[in-house]
Amino acid sequence: MKERALDRDNNKKQKKENFLVSIVWIIFLALLFRSFAFGSYNIPSGSMLRTLHEGDYIFVSKWAYGYSRHSLPFSIPIIPNRLFANKPERGDVAVFKLPTDNRTDYIKRIIGLPGDTVQIVNGQVILNGKTLEYNYKEDYQVNRFKSPRKTSQGCLNEKTLVYEEILPNGVSYEILNTFDNLPQDNTPVYRVPKDHYFLMGDNRDNSQDSRFLKKVGFVPFENLVGQAGIIFFSWHWKKVGKNFCLSNVKWNRAFKLIK
Repeated sequence: MKERALDRDNNKKQKKENFLVSIVWIIFLALLFRSFAFGSYNIPSGSMLRTLHEGDYIFVSKWAYGYSRHSLPFSIPIIPNRLFANKPERGDVAVFKLPTDNRTDYIKRIIGLPGDTVQIVNGQVILNGKTLEYNYKEDYQVNRFKSPRKTSQGCLNEKTLVYEEILPNGVSYEILNTFDNLPQDNTPVYRVPKDHYFLMGDNRDNSQDSRFLKKVGFVPFENLVGQAGIIFFSWHWKKVGKNFCLSNVKWNRAFKLIK
């Protein structure tokens, strides 16, 4: 009887150990996948409208630009510089660590490459001395919170204009122009340093990006986390129950490629 009881205790102990080992392996494999294959992110703001909406959930390719310490959880500094490096291209939508704190995740579009000059005049980008091509597309309304800090006040519909912006390499995408003559609509000439990039949000009047040198500035190659690839779900659940807010799940955005 004692031997049977001892066997039962040993079996229970073995099952617990196997369970704990399985949990450790699952966590390890999940971290490995998130660090070196794909990371999932939620879009918290409208700075990339209409390419990305608030509430979009996206997959980001971690291998697109190679791996740096920012590929790892908590940016653990065990990867020197960048391994298997691949240079980004103009027009890529990239996730990066904010250079001013190396912790906060941002997502913007790559406009300027190392050695480029970038200037914004009357809201239009001048790249290496030449103005990008623009085509008016349509008027549009953005359903947004009246105050991001006081969401209980509900939402409003803000009128804006949609333009197609075309880069020298032929990559095109939509940008929004809501206001005229904001400080970021007319800037000095930015000279992109070596191994750095100039990134901007598609929602030009509502994006904190490389135009703001003290808050974002030029983004080091090392800070690029990955390239945005696909939207797998879209629901701005924080709008649920708020006055005049559109809070439905956007099924039409599921599995949409990010360009």
